[in-house]
Amino acid sequence: MNTPARSNLDLVTALQDAERRYTENNPLSKQRFPQACEHLPGGNTRSLMYFSPFPLTIKRGEGAKLWDIDGHCYSDFLGEYSAGLYGHSHPKIVTAIQQALADGFLFGGPNLYETRLAELICERFPSCEMVRFCNSGTEANLLALTAARAITGRSHTLVFQGAYHGSLLYFGHGGETMQAPYPTVSAVYNDLPGTLAVIEQHAKDLAAILLEPMMGAAGCIQADKEFLQALRDTATKHGIILIFDEVMTSRLGPGGLQERLGIIPDMSTFGKYLGGGLTFGALGGREHLMARFDARRPDALTHSGTYNNNIPTMAAGVAGLTDVFTAEVARSFNAAADAFRERLNGIARQHQVRAQFTGVGSLLAMHFTDQPIRCPQDVDNGSAPELRTLFHLFMLEQGFYMARRGYMTLSLPLEASDYDGFAKAFEEFVSLHGHLW
Repeated sequence: MNTPARSNLDLVTALQDAERRYTENNPLSKQRFPQACEHLPGGNTRSLMYFSPFPLTIKRGEGAKLWDIDGHCYSDFLGEYSAGLYGHSHPKIVTAIQQALADGFLFGGPNLYETRLAELICERFPSCEMVRFCNSGTEANLLALTAARAITGRSHTLVFQGAYHGSLLYFGHGGETMQAPYPTVSAVYNDLPGTLAVIEQHAKDLAAILLEPMMGAAGCIQADKEFLQALRDTATKHGIILIFDEVMTSRLGPGGLQERLGIIPDMSTFGKYLGGGLTFGALGGREHLMARFDARRPDALTHSGTYNNNIPTMAAGVAGLTDVFTAEVARSFNAAADAFRERLNGIARQHQVRAQFTGVGSLLAMHFTDQPIRCPQDVDNGSAPELRTLFHLFMLEQGFYMARRGYMTLSLPLEASDYDGFAKAFEEFVSLHGHLW
């Protein structure tokens, strides 16, 4: 790849140079993009896969590495938006899938793997006494809200501005146009007085409070422990079902952030890596709530789905939790990730640039501000989209794959050389472009 131009005079020029080099470096991805657009709207079937001037087309992955069709190799710091905890080819995951497939799949009945995976999840996550499987975090959250409404007989859910709970539950930046038609009220994340006032005003109508204990897609913004505890106490007071969306954050400790913080919701939703990297979702919760899905009950809630207990996912999930991401590994991995994030923030402080990496453990995001970030509204600033684009293209050119918005999730196969290389590239970026903001 080409060497980035040095000391651009302004942001517009720097961005133009970066896009020019990106286009020159990736002719095959450029050629394929309009071909893909002929049959796929926007050239993809997942909106966030697009970034300007055109996305890379990935050919293969191994360990923590990705290769595009132009032959470039990247250290994968995106980790499939947190689903790729195990990397792209972990031998124990691959073996588990191969062994499961050897016995056939699509049984149309209960199988041994689903029982074991349910046991493992209930052992790990304090809120889970029983669990139901589905196929994505989106499904899990839709299932949770529907169940909460049915169980409480109430209509509304409290959500937080800027929150993302799946493709049909997005509460910021225009996501409302494709939002599932659940009646909601909203509050500002980490604004305790304002949130409590909203709850008191709408308590008689609130079936659920839905939130991530750390906002993921909104920028890896951690909730104050006092904020979460107050929600826990207020939900109990008013008979509201407190739902933690741990689709992303479940990887931040052996029992997710709920265990790490010691604040236990009534229900939890899961997805991503817990299926071993294959399609997966789950809803877990207290027995008296989850028992409503028992088909033997006259008042049973119906929940079906052809692939809820699909064999490859169940087998991969069991292998991941038993043989790879043990409790000890979860603790040490996230501790090392905390140290990496602090290393990056140290570079920003050393160079006196207005930038920071937020997050917990193996989930982190880069922001072009040095002010405290406690809610999505704190992230926005005038030049941030252009700066994020410049940073993204720069890191791709240096061989590091991440999201355009600055979001990263670390995977187990990443090595010291990957972390060192990323830190070096970030330092080079702030040295070259730190004067632009």
